[in-house]
Amino acid sequence: MSAEISFDAFPPPGMAAKAEGVGVKKSGLDFLTMFALAILAGAFIGVGAIFCTTVLAGTSTLPYGVARLLGGLVFTTGLILVVVGGAELFTGNNLIIMAFASKKVTLAALLRNWGIVYVGNFVGSILTAYIMFLSKQYTFGSGAVGITALSIGNSKCSLTFIQAIALGIMCNALVCMAVWLCFSARSTTRFWR
Repeated sequence: MSAEISFDAFPPPGMAAKAEGVGVKKSGLDFLTMFALAILAGAFIGVGAIFCTTVLAGTSTLPYGVARLLGGLVFTTGLILVVVGGAELFTGNNLIIMAFASKKVTLAALLRNWGIVYVGNFVGSILTAYIMFLSKQYTFGSGAVGITALSIGNSKCSLTFIQAIALGIMCNALVCMAVWLCFSARSTTRFWR
């Protein structure tokens, strides 16, 4: 029995239609569902950040690019959890603008989604950070995880306003591109026929 690789993907116009449909669905969620899914997304991205911080701990002997590649690869776990788990992430929900542009979602519905999801993401990320603080994970690796977390925080707080905005725009563009590419898939795991 031979296995054949098959790519069962929507073409770009199909992706756009799917993005619009998803935008309509996301903007129509009731408050409690939207907020709960947003808390989960904040927690999922927090898990990705924890994984990244742990992987970066003690990598001072690796070249900068290699360490960042490893950290970035594991950080994506958070976005995978969001997309596959159906959580509501503010950065990915910026794509609801597709449904708004085609007049399938009102400005009020768009802003409602963004507001609720932004606050829910914040709550989920803070709760995750607090739970990790209680776990004392920062002491792992003889304190290397904590030192790495402090170093990451210090680096981010040292950015100029313009630099932080520019990096935020690029981060959001990458997240939106990842979510956009997911719209091409008809299923999560269908690669083999």
